[in-house]
Amino acid sequence: MADVTQRLEIVTPEKKAFSDEISILIAPGVEGELGILPRHAALITPLKIGLLKFDHNGERIIMTISGGFMEVRDSRITILATAVERLEEIDVARAEAAKQRAEERLTAKTPDIDVIRAELALKRAINRLKSKQQI
Repeated sequence: MADVTQRLEIVTPEKKAFSDEISILIAPGVEGELGILPRHAALITPLKIGLLKFDHNGERIIMTISGGFMEVRDSRITILATAVERLEEIDVARAEAAKQRAEERLTAKTPDIDVIRAELALKRAINRLKSKQQI
């Protein structure tokens, strides 16, 4: 039996981050991880901060995602992401610094702090740091 694949397109406001055939995708849905195989039922769902994992040419690729939306239709997956990074692109020192800044903002509790923005920055930094443990 021939290998069955599906098309994955990952797009951010800055670039097309990935475009090729894959065999399986695991994405961080808002209610838990979603596993998408070829011929999956049509679906549109929001994605949360987490890890995208997919198999491409026999290799497991892991990327961080900072939220977005995913559409699945006709063995084609389109992800519109706020931001994505491959593991090898992540600068650990920069992620540690971002985590520290976000924690300081949240503990300072000054009235000019955008708490939601600081919490999201903290979640993104923690996600980057956790992703490096996947290697």
